[in-house]
Amino acid sequence: MKKLVNDILNKTKAMGVTFADVRFTSTDQETVYFEKGSLKHFGRAMDSEAIGVKVLIDGCWGFAGTDILNMTEIDKTIKLAVNNAKTGAKFRAQKIKYTPSKAVQASYIFQPEEDPFLLDDQIKLNFLENVAKKLTTDPRIVYSYAYASFYRQYKVYANTEGTFVDTIVYDVLPSMYVLASNGKETMSRTFPGHMNGRRGGFEVVRRLEMEKNTAIIMEEAIQLLDAPRIEEEKADIIIGGGHLALQLHESVGHATEADRIFGKEISYAGKTFIKPAMLGKFQYGSPIVNIYSDSTDKRGMGYHPVDDEGIPARRCDIIKDGILVDQQTSREIAPLLKLEPSSNMMASFADDIPLIRMTNFCLAPGKGSLKDLIADTEHGYLVDHTKTWSIDDNRNNFQFTTEIGWKIENGKINGIVKEPTYFGITPEFWNACDRICGPEEWEMHGTFHCGKGEPGQTMHLSHGVAPARFRNIVVNVKA
Repeated sequence: MKKLVNDILNKTKAMGVTFADVRFTSTDQETVYFEKGSLKHFGRAMDSEAIGVKVLIDGCWGFAGTDILNMTEIDKTIKLAVNNAKTGAKFRAQKIKYTPSKAVQASYIFQPEEDPFLLDDQIKLNFLENVAKKLTTDPRIVYSYAYASFYRQYKVYANTEGTFVDTIVYDVLPSMYVLASNGKETMSRTFPGHMNGRRGGFEVVRRLEMEKNTAIIMEEAIQLLDAPRIEEEKADIIIGGGHLALQLHESVGHATEADRIFGKEISYAGKTFIKPAMLGKFQYGSPIVNIYSDSTDKRGMGYHPVDDEGIPARRCDIIKDGILVDQQTSREIAPLLKLEPSSNMMASFADDIPLIRMTNFCLAPGKGSLKDLIADTEHGYLVDHTKTWSIDDNRNNFQFTTEIGWKIENGKINGIVKEPTYFGITPEFWNACDRICGPEEWEMHGTFHCGKGEPGQTMHLSHGVAPARFRNIVVNVKA
């Protein structure tokens, strides 16, 4: 496929392009799903191939993609991309400014310890069946599931600047869920949580010790049936890493995708409260809040040598000492904000147009363990494991509900509370952050399902976080 990509690129060069790139992807996916102890689905889609061509002509981008890989169709795709650019250029009031980027030649092959696509099917089935059956051993658990999704993608990227990169990556998404009932209400618990995607192979599933954790989530779901709810109007809350990853994702990650500033996502996933004049000045969070995008970190699902428009991977501070200093950008958007492209243009498959997407979007660690942070909290709640959430289309006003909370009194855990819910306004909330746990608590969480664009795309990405405390947060709708 490397030769095919190079041949396509050479054809675009003869068509008067300012810049062009070509992407090829071949994607394998497999899912094993057990419901109430019984196998409900075991399926795979292998060798899903696609080609995408993007060109810049007369100050306008043109893109076309196809999953039919014969030369007749590919030639049509090249011509369509060129025609789209030429047609679009007639209607652009402002031409796109092209700034060259350095060429990159690289090859990155991630090697899982246990390749799920080579592992015997029965091993995977037996492993998950054992977990699934353990979730059905208590009659108070009325519904349960256990599953794992496996993903592998081979990609070739080349552009007219001389960049040529190929990669193979593996991601895995394991989860289990229980629903308990006492005949009056139901309560749920999941494991490892909502942000459960990880870079790796079947070894990721093994390390989660799902079988060991079945008894824990079953017992917690049952205990939640009789647990109280938070009664205070405001309280200090410590947010565990699994849920804090989603808070970071929704209220900072999406808010700092700079295409939203210019109205490119409004109709589907909203815009942002951020304005260009805020850069370098706006107090987004407290001085301990440091948030960055880092596509160079191989631990996360957002790692790449170059993004899908050829910008080399880089770490980019988004919030520094609480101040908004940068955005997630593209070749087109960055110059409009007088910024450097941040290497955040990605597409799910080669026949999808690249969009500004989070890669590895992280909250830098502070100091100390979670145990230390709890001991330092006189009164409050530790909350974790996402249940529901809502955020407005400016990424400003939000509400999050977690599955479980632990009441803290005089620095010690003192019982659980059900469905802790908190409310906030993005900058006020992040300015209320007064302590973040240290590197020993920091880890990558991730998702397969970040949605954006029309037609819609879902992206794999990661968030590195450690538990953090937020002071005087609204935890009751009465407030």
